[in-house]
Amino acid sequence: MGFRAPFFFAALFLFFLFFFSATIINSASAESEAEAGSGLAMNFYKDTCPQAEDIIREQVKLLYKRHKNTAFSWLRNVFHDCAVQSCDASLLLDSTRRDLSEKETDRSFGMRNFRYLDDIKEAVERECPGVVSCSDILVLSGRDGVVALGGPYIPLKTGRRDGRRSRADIIEEYLPDHNESMSVVLERFAKMGIDTPGVVALLGAHSVGRTHCVKLVHRLYPEVDPAFNPDHIEHMLYKCPDPIPDPKAVQYVRNDRGTPMIFDNNYYRNILDNKGLLLVDHQLAVDKRTKPYVKKMAKNQNYFFKEFARALTILSENNPLTGDKGEIRRQCNIANKHH
Repeated sequence: MGFRAPFFFAALFLFFLFFFSATIINSASAESEAEAGSGLAMNFYKDTCPQAEDIIREQVKLLYKRHKNTAFSWLRNVFHDCAVQSCDASLLLDSTRRDLSEKETDRSFGMRNFRYLDDIKEAVERECPGVVSCSDILVLSGRDGVVALGGPYIPLKTGRRDGRRSRADIIEEYLPDHNESMSVVLERFAKMGIDTPGVVALLGAHSVGRTHCVKLVHRLYPEVDPAFNPDHIEHMLYKCPDPIPDPKAVQYVRNDRGTPMIFDNNYYRNILDNKGLLLVDHQLAVDKRTKPYVKKMAKNQNYFFKEFARALTILSENNPLTGDKGEIRRQCNIANKHH
């Protein structure tokens, strides 16, 4: 027995060594497979364009100093692009003879500053030609726009590739409208994997920016919606004096008159006080499924930021094109085949 003991312990050692090694390998393999599940990765360009995210961040800061409202546009771009089937910068494409562009549909009314994304793309192209996708630029500029407005920094994966055609014909199937019922809004987001607190947090983007009168007048004319806070009505009627506003005129009301340029939780206090401009804002504050989260975010800005970061991450990873799918556009408004 004594003679065999060394062999027994040696065999036991080898067994545990093999088992442990196999566990580590399987764990690494699982992590690799998880990373490859979406094809996205943190710091995707670390070898091919290590300065990419820094360049995008600096361009966003520069443009924000020159044009404050660009930050609102960057954030809105992420929602309008990623919610429509895939996060692939289809929003940025111009119309062609075959396809109407998403950005020229009625649902994209009021969206602007697309030309500044071209500035960011050009800056990245000077450093690394043909490497960084427009879809990654769109997502990262939205992330950095939130920071410029005082919101949280959100680490996001990259590695998206660009689609080749716009999806104007299917926008209505995917993008919830501001007049939809809360059930429809929750259902649309749920299909992307975003739960109820995530929806409440994402709508907190209405803390900044503005609402055009064309989207508001149905709550003011022919009669004012009784749900509005009476103290808020005079200002809205002053800003939107026409029952049928000229769509080309820039008539609007600030979403948050208190802190219009700060990404904060004041939005939730406003809508609980019946000062939400859009119907979806009002519904968010009264629907039994969403109201508890509205109250919690109104009290706790850190909770709002945490849920917003989680939901934006999910949105930004919605069905991306990766690997050999799609392309890396040379210009963000034109698919490469049109060059």
